[in-house]
Order: sequence, then structure tokens, then C-alpha cells
Amino acid sequence: MDYKIIDCDQHVIEPKNLWKDYLPSKFQDQAPKLVKDEDGGDAWLLGTAVESLGLVSAMNKTPETLKWTGAVMDEMHPGIFEPAGRLELMDQDGISAAVFFPPQRTMIYFMGQEKEFSYEGMKAYNNFISDWTNHCPERLGAIWQMPATGIGDSVRELERAKENGAKGVGLGTWPSGEAILSKEDEPFWAAANQLEIPIHIHIGLTPPTVQTKRVGVAKGGPQQLVMFSTTMSRMPVLFAEFIFNGIFDRFPKLTVVGGEVGAGWVPFFLQELDDRYRRNHVWADVQLEMLPSEYYHRNCKVGVVSDQFGIQNCDSVGVETMMWCSDFPHHITDWPNSRHLINNMAQGVDETKRRQIFCENAGRLYGFID
Repeated sequence: MDYKIIDCDQHVIEPKNLWKDYLPSKFQDQAPKLVKDEDGGDAWLLGTAVESLGLVSAMNKTPETLKWTGAVMDEMHPGIFEPAGRLELMDQDGISAAVFFPPQRTMIYFMGQEKEFSYEGMKAYNNFISDWTNHCPERLGAIWQMPATGIGDSVRELERAKENGAKGVGLGTWPSGEAILSKEDEPFWAAANQLEIPIHIHIGLTPPTVQTKRVGVAKGGPQQLVMFSTTMSRMPVLFAEFIFNGIFDRFPKLTVVGGEVGAGWVPFFLQELDDRYRRNHVWADVQLEMLPSEYYHRNCKVGVVSDQFGIQNCDSVGVETMMWCSDFPHHITDWPNSRHLINNMAQGVDETKRRQIFCENAGRLYGFID
């Protein structure tokens, strides 16, 4: 294909039959159930939490019509759920290819469950998204969700992802399933390094202790806007964890992608990494093989939705680390006007750099482009 724009972060809203078709029958009573919300819209019942579809299926809403509740599946474009329809919507938006992140609310629900059910739920989703993207593999790529049920399960699912052609894997917790990075995670980094499969963190990680709090919390109000406007704040901490714990020294082929985190913050972050390392590495007993900022440029990438400052300062960020994403069909997507958004953000940016950010970096990472 002659790829024009490659999107590093889209989502599939779970079709009605997903769990019935892919989750083993013994777990059907615990499976997510489709219910009605208080405004008559469709929602997934995740345990005791009712998670409406309004903001995650808001591809053509305005600020005046956007609501958390009241969205009805039968009134949505089939491309929200189906691959053939998704290709039509991508064509309208000028998107050549895309990779698809797991639905985080549902994955967080599974993370908080009994081990076997949790593991089987994530395997079910992974099998579904592989079948879904296999409809058109030259344009659709799967990001598999890694389980939170122990390092052995994470490594097995990572290996299965590679065998099944997944473009990458996503973490909800550290690979061991714990709230903090530890030596227990090392077999996962080693396997990902050997398989050369990129690791994705969608905005942040969810410690097991807060899993149940993240699903079904109250919606709206000032706190909602605080959360939405500070989503990038967790990614610098996670990148620093990888760098200062020597993970990239031990596993130099690892690629860690921060999904939907923007890029404008990166230059200051890189300055702070190098300065604090220079001042403190001796007494802190941290010895790295390179400057901290060099690991970012070699091992890290960021997904950018709407970030004019980051795009305009791409040389300071690191052009090679930036990839564009639409977050379609979630509420911050600009579908079907992504080309307009891209052109506005990239005014005055060299055409070679524009092509890297909006096509080639993602194309090469995910194997769409050689």
C-alpha cells in the first residue's frame, strides 16, 4: 500500500456478542452484560458498575450533544464494532492503517477478578481482536492486553501475541501483576526484547489496589476535567522507572510506547532526567551506560492526538519518537477531520519530518512499512 497516515491508537467498542462468542461458557455468568443506563442508552455491566458508551463512541458529537449516557448501539455506525465498517470510516478520515488498543474499562474489570476468570477474559479479548484485525491485516493491527495474574501468564500471553501476529502488547499493571516494578518483571522484559514486540502503556498503569475504584466511579464535575486534562502526567514517571532501573541497559531492543500522552512535555522531561542523573547518580548508586535522555530517544515513543506545541517543537522532542493517533471513536477524536487537524498542527514543519510523525514511525514499528 501507499500509506499516507498511520494511526497508532484506535479502539473497537465491544460488539454485543463478544463475550458470548469468545469467553468460555463456565464464565458466562461473570461476563460483562449489556444493560441500559439511566438515560436509556446502552452500557456494559462490569460487576456492579454500569459503564455507559457515550464518551467512548462519540465520533461525531459536539460539546453541546456530548453525554456520558444515552448512546444506543443500534444507532451507531457499524464501523464502531465491525472491521468492514471501520475501513469505510478510516477512508473518510484519510487513515491508511491503524492499530487498536484494548478497552481499558473492561480490562480493569477483569484485572480485579479471580485469577482464572481474569486470565480467560483477557485471552478472550485478544482472540477477538486478532480475528477482527485479520479482516484486513494490511490496514488493521492488534494490540493485545497482557494479563495481571502473574509473570508466567504475562510471558505466555506475550509469546502467544507474537505467534498470532499482534503488532504489540499493552500493560494494565506491571507484568508481574504488582503495583510496583520489581525483579519479578524481568522475564517479561527479556521475552519482549528477544521477540522485538513493542510494549504499550495507555496513559498509565492501574495498581491492583485501585482497580475496583477505577470502574464505576462518579462521572462529571471538576474532577473529571482534572483527570482528562492531566492524562500525560503518569507517563514521565513510567519512562523514568524504565530508564533509572536499568531496564533499557539490560534489554536494549525494548520499545515502550506511551499511548495518547502527547509530546509537548518531553523536552523539559529530558532536561530533568539528565540534570538529576548528573547531580545524584553517585550517591544514589545508579550507573547507566548512556545519558538518560538517550534511552528515551532509543527506546521510547509517544502517541500524540492534538498537540500543536509538541509537533511544532518536534526536533526538541525527537522526531523519531513521535507517532500520531486519533483515539477514534472516543470523544477526543476529530473524525472525519483528522487531515485538517494534522495540517494545522504541522504548519511549517518539514515534509520529511511530517511523514515520519504521521506515517513512517508507526508504519515501521508495526510492520506496515518495511
